[in-house]
Amino acid sequence: VQLVESGGGLVQAGGSLRLSCAASGLTVSSYTMGWFRQAPGKGREFVAGINWSGSTTNVADYVKGRFTISRDNAKNTVFLQMNSLKPEDTAVYYCAAVPSPVIFTTVRRYNYWGQGTQVTVSS
Repeated sequence: VQLVESGGGLVQAGGSLRLSCAASGLTVSSYTMGWFRQAPGKGREFVAGINWSGSTTNVADYVKGRFTISRDNAKNTVFLQMNSLKPEDTAVYYCAAVPSPVIFTTVRRYNYWGQGTQVTVSS
């Protein structure tokens, strides 16, 4: 199983980025997918999740209204659209998968993880 994130980079405050998570070795339509982030010196925190059918999403309050999670099961890929970025959004962003219909918000619930992609927002 491999999850590969892409789309990170350096952006000015107020800008946008779209992260992608391409999966291989698993079929994303059988997994709930989550995005987490980890800033320097901080723990890994939940950002957004989408259930295996795509019918339900959960977005953390601190990014609600700015970030949107979506999935394309035909491409075995999950996306995180990030708008109105703030310097406090700077972190390594990770994609994760769990074979459950439930959108968990805790790290330990997820079975598979990508290597992460760096997002840096300058002020």
